[in-house]
Amino acid sequence: MKATMLQAHLDVAARYAKLSPARRLRVGAIVVKDDRIISIGYNGTPTGWNNNCEDRIDAPAELTDTRELQRQGFNCGDSQGYYKLVTRPEVIHAEENAIAKLARSTESGLGASMFVTHAPCLTCAKLILQSGIIAVYYRHEYRTTEGLDFLRQGGVQVQQLP
Repeated sequence: MKATMLQAHLDVAARYAKLSPARRLRVGAIVVKDDRIISIGYNGTPTGWNNNCEDRIDAPAELTDTRELQRQGFNCGDSQGYYKLVTRPEVIHAEENAIAKLARSTESGLGASMFVTHAPCLTCAKLILQSGIIAVYYRHEYRTTEGLDFLRQGGVQVQQLP
C-alpha cells in the first residue's frame, strides 16, 4: 500500500475518533481490505447505553500536595478541586467496535489491515489476531507495548506512522 494511502486511512481513523463520547481519550479504528473500508469503530459505550465513558473520582480533601495529587493520577482540576477520570468497565474499545461491526456484516477480516489512532492494548490485539487481520498501522503509542508485542509474535505486521 502506498504511503499516501496509509496516511489517508490513518487520517480517516482519526476522524472517527472525534465521534467518540469519551473525555479522557478518543480512539478511532478502521478495517481496510482490497483498498475499501469495510468497518469502522471508535471507543464508546454499548448501543443504547448512556454515553458517559468515564467516572469522575474526586481527590480526598486531605490530599493537598500538588505533586502527590499528580502522582496518584489526579491531574484534572476545577473550582471543586482535583479529580481524575476513570474509564468505565463497559466501554468498548475502537478496535473491539470495528471487529464487532465486521462480524455483523458479510465482510471478512481475513487478510485485512487495521488503522487505529493508538496502538492496541493486549485484549484488542488478541481480537485483531483472531479476526485474521494481517497488518496494524497506528499513530500514537499506548501506555504498554504488550498488544504490539503480541501482534508481532502472532505474525501481524505492525507499523507506527507519523
